[in-house]
Amino acid sequence: MNIAVVILNWNGVQLLEQFLPSIIEFSPEATIYVADNASTDESVSYIEQFYPTVKIIKNSENFGFAQGYNEALKHVDAEIYALVNSDIEVTANWLSSVIDTFKNDPQTAIVQPKILDFKNKEYFEYAGAAGGFIDKYGYPYCRGRVFDTIEKDQGQYDQDREIFWASGACFFIRSYVFKELHGFDDEFFAHQEEIDLCWRAINKGYSIKYNYKSLVYHVGGATLKQGHPMKTYLNFRNSLLMLTKNLPKESLFGILFVRMVLDGIAGIQFILQGKFSHFTAIMKAHYSFYTLFSNTYKKRGTFQSKKYYKLKSIVFQYFVNGGKVFVN
Repeated sequence: MNIAVVILNWNGVQLLEQFLPSIIEFSPEATIYVADNASTDESVSYIEQFYPTVKIIKNSENFGFAQGYNEALKHVDAEIYALVNSDIEVTANWLSSVIDTFKNDPQTAIVQPKILDFKNKEYFEYAGAAGGFIDKYGYPYCRGRVFDTIEKDQGQYDQDREIFWASGACFFIRSYVFKELHGFDDEFFAHQEEIDLCWRAINKGYSIKYNYKSLVYHVGGATLKQGHPMKTYLNFRNSLLMLTKNLPKESLFGILFVRMVLDGIAGIQFILQGKFSHFTAIMKAHYSFYTLFSNTYKKRGTFQSKKYYKLKSIVFQYFVNGGKVFVN
């Protein structure tokens, strides 16, 4: 099975120096690409000098994650795309078990490996952990990570299983499915575009799997730090856009209303914590959502799955009931 590992890069020459060697060493089955988002550092010249076998795709500008991959993958011919952040360290045989999953189940469209924290390798990493789900109101969480509570990897999720979304930090997808879905939504720029893509795949009848035998380590926040207001803006805005596109019609406006109330509560909490820039980010996210609503609503598919969530409210479970870890 033909597989292409595609690393999206923007001004990440130091990350390439650190992590590209492991990808080359442990990916003999794959063709390796670096999709460069118009970097202004030495990224391209570094690859050309030290890794001439790596193929370089040069995007004309910094398109962000979503459009950056959409543009780059037009130039990649492979059955499977492995979309890998530049701050990912891979391990031996990380590709073989994923390839087996695709071979054994034609309905599996997307696969995520186990993602552990590069800085604390006994623990899961925030962005993906052991596979993702969303609750009724669109809040994402993972096996191994609920809000800011991160679990230690003790083998509790060492079984392959179906999940709702796979992390964009290390994301495997059949190329024909990516094209059928018209790729990521460019409007998202970054954050939650992979959840939106997974949801659209599920609405098309495909399944998404977690493969625990494939192990990678993720630094996380290498491009945009966890506490950055821009991250708050993108997460709040893109979550509302995703819900608008994918929720069943009969529950769309009721859930959007509740979600906006919860966003307002989050904004008040930021004010009480003195994080005024994050409160402003939520306000800007809602304003942007209002301006984009009409166009986003037109993107709705012909079918929306009604079985999209694992729990009614992860917010209630976590903050009221004290449920800090994933419950199968």
